[in-house]
Amino acid sequence: MDKKEEFKRFASLHPELISHIKNGNMSWQKFYEIYDIYGDNNEAWREYFTTGSTNNTSSDLGLNQITKMVKNIDVDSIQKHINTAQKALGFISELTSKNPTSNLTSSGPLNPRPLNKFFED
Repeated sequence: MDKKEEFKRFASLHPELISHIKNGNMSWQKFYEIYDIYGDNNEAWREYFTTGSTNNTSSDLGLNQITKMVKNIDVDSIQKHINTAQKALGFISELTSKNPTSNLTSSGPLNPRPLNKFFED
């Protein structure tokens, strides 16, 4: 059996590696490189294997991920972004609500200047 097939067998025996890939912490390439260098019986794998029960359901993993995401949310930063977006929308609304032709019509009709007349004449 070649090294790639051995890694596939190793990965199928340790499904907890998938959670690290779904989280974006690792990739299959990185896991394969660790396997290629250290093999399957090394301390390098300790941080990737769960020490608790391996009977976690996918909904538990999803709930844990959501909880971590909620804990990492910076409410002040979100509020600043919302305020900035509201200001930008208000500014755009102001610009679009004004009628640009109203300034031209209030000063009277435009009379074009003759072509042979210059500014200093």
